[in-house]
Amino acid sequence: MLLKSYYGLERETLRIDCNGRLASTPHPFDGNDSITKDFCENHLEIVTPVYDSIDKLMGSLKELDGYVRNELAKTGESLWMYSNPPHFEDESEILIAKFSGPLREKTLYRNKIGEKYGKRIYLLSGVHFNISFDDKIFRQEYYLKLYRQLYVHSWLLLLLTAASPLYDRSLYADGERGIVRSDYSSIRNSETGFWNKFTPVLNYDNLNDLVSSLKYYIDNGSLFSLSELYLPVRLKPKGKNHVENFENGISHIELRLFDINPFEPLGVDILDLKFTDLLIKYLWTFDDFVLTPELQKKAIDDHKKAALYDLSGVKIDGEDILEKADEIIGNMAGMFSSDSDALDVLQYERQKLNERLCTKDMFQ
Repeated sequence: MLLKSYYGLERETLRIDCNGRLASTPHPFDGNDSITKDFCENHLEIVTPVYDSIDKLMGSLKELDGYVRNELAKTGESLWMYSNPPHFEDESEILIAKFSGPLREKTLYRNKIGEKYGKRIYLLSGVHFNISFDDKIFRQEYYLKLYRQLYVHSWLLLLLTAASPLYDRSLYADGERGIVRSDYSSIRNSETGFWNKFTPVLNYDNLNDLVSSLKYYIDNGSLFSLSELYLPVRLKPKGKNHVENFENGISHIELRLFDINPFEPLGVDILDLKFTDLLIKYLWTFDDFVLTPELQKKAIDDHKKAALYDLSGVKIDGEDILEKADEIIGNMAGMFSSDSDALDVLQYERQKLNERLCTKDMFQ
């Protein structure tokens, strides 16, 4: 079943002017569904079509990225290929995205969440990796089973892909400047990053119960809409991202925890995506379980811990986080022992753990 996988990618980056400051120009790609804007007018998001291979997916990202860069270069603009934003003086430079006509509600939504959380947090950029399966054989309950596993293992993907420890002081205070190292290897995934003001506890036993628990938070005003559910892993409905559309079924699983990789020209490491695909296949072999409120809170806590720069003393299920990660990758290597390409990917990720171990030793 899992060989019939389909992949999509959403990559967020900020447009900057020739001085490296936030671009103040309107979004130049209106009408292009593959090049949209996110929270603010200069927050550019490339949305790839869906493909049946990660190689094709990355080819599409490269093509769209090249087109965007060429168009921006005509006006002296470029892309800021980091998850944390460049220097800005204050929130007046953060221009909320403007939509008109039938899409006007998108601007209203952005104004609401900007007032609720502040606009700074929405300058943080990342990559969303979307995975779906053949509807003919992959039933809706399979999505829920896989989601439960990914929910409690999101810390592993973050640990291996966090790439934003440096930030400009203006991220937290008006008028401040200067690059400093954070306490986190990924600010957007840390306790100061993209989270709701409360811990959403949902019922993942079946789709009807999930919808009911989502509606509870929306109806009581805790969530403005389904889009405000800030979890590292999300289930997306078929059609527009409205809770009512879950009646049509689940469209895909969205992994929204990846940082922009500043060492990759496209901001995305293809081997990280391939590792994620292998992890999904590996987790599918696990026994199912009930994702209790306690397990949900623990999973979020584990995820935030994995965002720390200094991992000394950080444990997952009572085990050192790096040793736990190495154990999982070792088990995956056993499962894919006859697949040389998979083993190369796993070795690549294991090397990252060795490098983090060296960094950890520096603090001891």
